Amino acid sequence: MERVDCIVVGAGVVGLAVARALALRGFETVLLEREHCIGSGTSSRNSEVIHAGIYYPTGSLKAELCVRGKQLLYHYCASHGVAHRRCGKLIVATSAEQRDTLEKLQATGHANGVSELAMVSAAQARAAEPQLRCMAALESSSTGIVDSHGLMLALQGDFEQAGGMLAYDAPVLGGECGAEGITLQVGGEQPMAIHAGLVVNSAGLHAQALASGLAGFPAEQVPPLYLAKGNYYSLAGRSPFSRLIYPVPEPGGLGVHLTIDLGGQARFGPDVEWVDTLDYRVDPARADAFYAAIRRYWPGLQDGALQPGYAGIRPKISGPGEAAAGFLIQGEAAHGVRGLVNLFGIESPGLTASLAIAERVLAAL
Repeated sequence: MERVDCIVVGAGVVGLAVARALALRGFETVLLEREHCIGSGTSSRNSEVIHAGIYYPTGSLKAELCVRGKQLLYHYCASHGVAHRRCGKLIVATSAEQRDTLEKLQATGHANGVSELAMVSAAQARAAEPQLRCMAALESSSTGIVDSHGLMLALQGDFEQAGGMLAYDAPVLGGECGAEGITLQVGGEQPMAIHAGLVVNSAGLHAQALASGLAGFPAEQVPPLYLAKGNYYSLAGRSPFSRLIYPVPEPGGLGVHLTIDLGGQARFGPDVEWVDTLDYRVDPARADAFYAAIRRYWPGLQDGALQPGYAGIRPKISGPGEAAAGFLIQGEAAHGVRGLVNLFGIESPGLTASLAIAERVLAAL
């Protein structure tokens, strides 16, 4: 049986960040990935936005780690040559009631430590973005976009340079919790057992299944998993906006917003579609509902301009109609199992918060 200091399960952006941090600290670390490449799940199926930290309840783990993660991420991208841009964002109100929501969002953002926020009038918003229609907007100048794959490649490079080992096609089939750590049964072409004093479960959509498959782990400590699919549609031609454009938030998500990639391509989404299976197909018919939502702030959207893009699935631990749950970083103090850290419900802003989540995991050691 192989023995190492640490095992991280899941080579998405958070798993890579955690594994990198452990390896840089000097721990012998193995990163297990069930697929044949890094970041093929939630990490590569999102808006690639660097969030400011506006939306999350003050004092929550999401708020804290988003704000801290944003600072770390901008510095990391600059120092490692990862493509990114601090393009800014406008959250737009299209009714008087929504203007009140903007003021609440600004207050929450300030309470969370986000100082780069400013209310702008309809005229100011239109001067900045001539095709935009709104009654008012909240400008977030610290919001940006990032090449998520480039970020993950940089994290992988740091991890391997520090002596870490990444194993592809290595699904965890089960395991056992013991007094001296965790033993995992790993499948693939060369099945093996591997033991570590510390295991970090960063398996994303599969995190609950992994925890449930560990003998000796209390079943009542595994939270429920709800799958919230988000569909994206691409816009033909270049973006009519230079900033990200968001409506006010809606239950389950942030509304059908416009984001741009580093090449200037615009995409709209995600919506919220509660599903039971991991199905990433995008139904062209769902775009019908997008047009009305988008035209509230961009009336110039032409019929037929939206094409199916891609879909992502959020690993939520709160379901339809429930209050949005925060990140759950679950260690020994919560579940009583020595040497195991579970990362549950790591959805947006997980990309932004990835380096801060890694920092928090190490702080708990």
